[in-house]
Amino acid sequence: MGLGSAASRSSGALPKLSIGQVLQRLGAEHPELTPSKIRFLEEQGLVHPARTSSGYRKFSDADVERIRTILALQRDYYLPLKVIAEHLESLDRGERPELPTPVAPRPKANGGSIFSSEAEFSREELLRRSGASRELLEQAQAASLLPRATTFTADDLNMLTALIELERSGIGPRHLRPFRTSAQHEIGLIEQALTGISRKPDSTHRHRTEAKAEELADALERVRRGLVRQSLRDRHNGR
Repeated sequence: MGLGSAASRSSGALPKLSIGQVLQRLGAEHPELTPSKIRFLEEQGLVHPARTSSGYRKFSDADVERIRTILALQRDYYLPLKVIAEHLESLDRGERPELPTPVAPRPKANGGSIFSSEAEFSREELLRRSGASRELLEQAQAASLLPRATTFTADDLNMLTALIELERSGIGPRHLRPFRTSAQHEIGLIEQALTGISRKPDSTHRHRTEAKAEELADALERVRRGLVRQSLRDRHNGR
């Protein structure tokens, strides 16, 4: 996927796709994408779908490519939306702006395990790449959402960029302290499920343990996300 492919909003077919159809096109590549995320990108002026006379959004092929570009810049470069907007504006002007080196976690010999903790960034690099303020980083560390360290990983960068988006809606690190408690509870469940596997000392069993831990962590994340969405639907439906 070329990051310049979404530069022109006027190219491509006429707007005809609904939000649901956009999700169908991009869902496999970006499973985290939701209708609210697309609406948020529109509110931020990053994508400009057409509107029907009834007010429904309609997206062109070029709009879909633009959304794909935005999501790739967030995933692979951890760029804040302000920087992404500037990048897209440069593309719209026909320029070819340079991008930073991708910082997505590098594949490890064991397949990129969550147990890996290789440091990627200094504190200054973390702040520069995320666009976060020093105050937000301090708040995240005080809430035990990020470690008090001198070097940070790509996961830390991903966390900080998420905190920036939440902060814009009035959700600060102090509001997320219960998430830390919940994470510790999930760790306890995972460790309990791994009892027996993890007692084996050889590398084969170690790799099995790490793979199983990844699998369990993903499943727990899906349950948590599903519960949040279910609660939102219930509130919307007045249950």
